[in-house]
Amino acid sequence: MLDLNDKSILITGGTGSLGKSLTTNILEKWPRVKRLVIFSRDEQKQFQMAQEFPPSKYPQLRFFIGDVRDFERLKRAMKGIEYVIHAAAMKHVHIAEYNPMECVKTNILGAENVINACLETDVENVVALSTDKAAAPINLYGATKLASDKLFVAANNIRGWNPIKFSVVRYGNVMGSNGSVIPFFINKKKEGVLPITDPNMTRFNISLQGGVDMVLHAMEHAWGGEIFIPKIPSYKITDVAEAIGPECEKPIIGIRPGEKIHEEMITSSDSFFTYDCGRYYAILPQVPRFSMDDFIKHNSAVKVKEGFQYNSGENDEWVGVEELRSLIVKHVDADFVV
Repeated sequence: MLDLNDKSILITGGTGSLGKSLTTNILEKWPRVKRLVIFSRDEQKQFQMAQEFPPSKYPQLRFFIGDVRDFERLKRAMKGIEYVIHAAAMKHVHIAEYNPMECVKTNILGAENVINACLETDVENVVALSTDKAAAPINLYGATKLASDKLFVAANNIRGWNPIKFSVVRYGNVMGSNGSVIPFFINKKKEGVLPITDPNMTRFNISLQGGVDMVLHAMEHAWGGEIFIPKIPSYKITDVAEAIGPECEKPIIGIRPGEKIHEEMITSSDSFFTYDCGRYYAILPQVPRFSMDDFIKHNSAVKVKEGFQYNSGENDEWVGVEELRSLIVKHVDADFVV
């Protein structure tokens, strides 16, 4: 059982949607957490987050200005830290296409800095956030996150005597997160127009709480080197538009640079190393540092069939218009009405 009481944790990109939700969950479940460090480069977001989590009520919370591109700053921030959750990234597809090297510096070189800073301090457990766009990437953002995933998996091979574990969680679009389609559509609804990129487009869907649960699952259960993938439903972009603005115009504007019609989380090439572990799939390292037989027995893991793939267009579970409306009220906007 995961117990973070009396532990010290650092979240890179901690002022983002997931970082704030993780902060809430950790402080509620483990009120005796020793220290929770929010590491990010945006002072305004840190200032705003400090208003939501005042030091008088949460003295264990620390705000640390820094950039994952800065190795020395990371190393200093990780002094005395036992758990690291790496959520910092450049994530907007079209911005990465226009500013490629900036994306590389943050998502790849930043990942390597996190790994090295953890190896040079006393960090015991690292969970890095991935994205569905890292599977068979067609845009730079996805390619950088695939490289990041590979770095964190391989970090288990260079740890030497160090007992530290590195793992990755990969999931689809977080409902209501900054920059995602649902808050975008809710805002555009005021104009009476919801632009549809492609009527056939589908996406995976996971709530912020679902993302938090995945991270905590990896912190507790990772053996080192796994990429965890949740079993989550898909939705059609046209159903999202209908759920939010049935009376709105819905012009087709074409897909943006680097976008896919359907999102993938496990490719057929991944199937050779993928196991069904119940609530989640796990893509295991090609050269694991642990006994495969022990892993399979401990997790009741079942190897998927050769050629298996997991994408939003061929999913077995779907969220329709009415359920989307209920989920929007629950997870995005409690005051939302059609």
